[in-house]
Amino acid sequence: MAVKIKLKRLGKIRSPHYRIVVADSRTRRDGRAIEEIGKYHPTYNPSVMEVDAERVAYWLGVGAQPTEPVLAILKKTGDWQKFKGEPAPAPLLVAEPKKARPSFEALSGDDEGKGEAITQKKKAEKKDEAAAESESAEA
Repeated sequence: MAVKIKLKRLGKIRSPHYRIVVADSRTRRDGRAIEEIGKYHPTYNPSVMEVDAERVAYWLGVGAQPTEPVLAILKKTGDWQKFKGEPAPAPLLVAEPKKARPSFEALSGDDEGKGEAITQKKKAEKKDEAAAESESAEA
């Protein structure tokens, strides 16, 4: 029986999330797995890759073969280099906290006439015209 380390797809249509699983090579992509050993969320910025290094080392040691996408993930996390005895890769990027955007009032400065509309509303114009017509009819 050949054992593979592969990705199991979860999530909605346009927001995929993957589990890194150990499964028989004959099972379906989202079929039954022997063990879940990690997570991969490609839609996040930067993408999230969590791998249980001990379990990966065990499964690689007993002969499990990673698929190409999983091999790329293992190379980025450094688990593949550890297994092969090669030097570790550069550390992964961590998302920077987002800066607060300044408010509109802070950008505009002190302008005269704050809070007043420049143009009048059309409903008010129609009421004024109706009032003017009624006054002219009375006179």
